[in-house]
Amino acid sequence: MPENVSNRSRIWVVIFVLLIAAGLLYFLMPASRDRVVVRTAPVDRQALISTVATNGRVEPLVDFQAHAPIASVIEDLPVKLGEQVQKGQELVRLNATDARSKIVAAQATLIGAESTLKNMQAGGSHDELLSERADLANAQAQQRDAARALASLQALQAKGAAAANEVAAAQQRLADSQARVAQLQSRLQGRYGVTDLSAQQAQVNEARAAVSAAQIGLSALDVHSPIAGTVYALPYARYDFVPAGDPLVNVADLHHLQVRAYFDEPEIGKLMAGERVVINWDAKPNQTWHGHVTQAPTTVITYNGTRNVGVCLISIDDADGQLIPNINVTVRVTTSEHFNVLSVPREALHTEGNNNFVYKVVNERLVKTPVTIREGDVNLTRVGISGGLQQGDIVALSATTDVDLSNGMRVKAQS
Repeated sequence: MPENVSNRSRIWVVIFVLLIAAGLLYFLMPASRDRVVVRTAPVDRQALISTVATNGRVEPLVDFQAHAPIASVIEDLPVKLGEQVQKGQELVRLNATDARSKIVAAQATLIGAESTLKNMQAGGSHDELLSERADLANAQAQQRDAARALASLQALQAKGAAAANEVAAAQQRLADSQARVAQLQSRLQGRYGVTDLSAQQAQVNEARAAVSAAQIGLSALDVHSPIAGTVYALPYARYDFVPAGDPLVNVADLHHLQVRAYFDEPEIGKLMAGERVVINWDAKPNQTWHGHVTQAPTTVITYNGTRNVGVCLISIDDADGQLIPNINVTVRVTTSEHFNVLSVPREALHTEGNNNFVYKVVNERLVKTPVTIREGDVNLTRVGISGGLQQGDIVALSATTDVDLSNGMRVKAQS
């Protein structure tokens, strides 16, 4: 019995000591009862870089696109896709049979028109001139006969052997023959007037233009590159039939490219010529190209029927021949860049009307602290601060539980 009593006494002593220890711990550490665990971050100096990203399409600065001038068959195709070509090198040759026949027909028309003009300027063709000269000679012979007949009758009339009416009839025949001679001489010397010659000259000019057009059409069937570059599109093969107007070949200098990028309307005010750009292509995810804005948007258009965008031109500064025209790329433009800026995470910033503030952690309590934001020093993750905080201050981001932060709240900081 005494031994059992002794054991029970010891147990009660231990329980009593534990209760006293628990009570002392409760009263000695009151702060641990009501402190809210919050995530915190220090106020420090960083580089604040703001960017905007969008999609774009690569296009060459120097580009040559040839189209079929007529419906024809590809007679020869001396280049291959991806081949480097020199200025003046032959790219495509179309069948020229029809074009050559058109040149022959146009030349024949020109020869005829020029011959007609030459004859008109000379007063007629060789046969016409011979005929008119013969008519003139006959008329002149008739005139001489009429003159002799009149002279003979006039001599007889003086002797009283011819009547006056006979002399008058002879005089009329002479006058008629003289008029006929004058008419034939005038026709022989100026058969065609200025209007006739001008009309025929117009036909000659038209025929010459037709010959020139036919020759140009023939030369257009043999396509040569006006630039040095790379063949990046070749939709047809040798002996294929090509409809008029269809593309034949595309050549571009792949070391001089630009991106036509489409920025949503709220972002275009941030874009300026000269801003740095990073370019990515999904087909080569491990490579990056660089460029700069050459032309900021000047107007807003509807893109793909759903977006109001501004078109921005971006030069690719390190194009290495791997980017090709018409591919879709992603561009990221650096719109502002400031270094050694005192800043806080955006999550720490709170706004009431026009006032901005943070909760600074001071002696394990939150202190509502008004702050001034540096204009332009805001990006997706941080905000530049020009007043209200110092480097090394600790600010609260959020509670780890569903609790709203408030001024004076007791907290336990968690980095």
